[in-house]
Amino acid sequence: MTPLTETVAFRMRLHEGQAEEYRRRHDAIWPELVALLREAGVVDYRIFLDEETHALFAVLTRRADHDLDALPGHPVMQRWWAMMADIMDTEADASPVQVPLRQVFELSHTSET
Repeated sequence: MTPLTETVAFRMRLHEGQAEEYRRRHDAIWPELVALLREAGVVDYRIFLDEETHALFAVLTRRADHDLDALPGHPVMQRWWAMMADIMDTEADASPVQVPLRQVFELSHTSET
């Protein structure tokens, strides 16, 4: 049986001294961006900050039939990335540099015996 959702994790990097600004911008996330992420299949999205290294660790749960690959071409996503580019490491297209993280452990209700 194919799972209905899948979880991925990745690391990004915030510029030093930008933690409060990053939080402020996300506290005011645009409703159209939230709608776009939901429509693309995002079920849950959490981002954690390591204040010593300025690393952001993202954990994203998406529907197995997600359409996240279409997001880079969407104008709302491009505007968000452009707005965030001054406070974090980005690629040439202003998208955040994302380093995939490999899962090495899981404890969940489905792994219990």
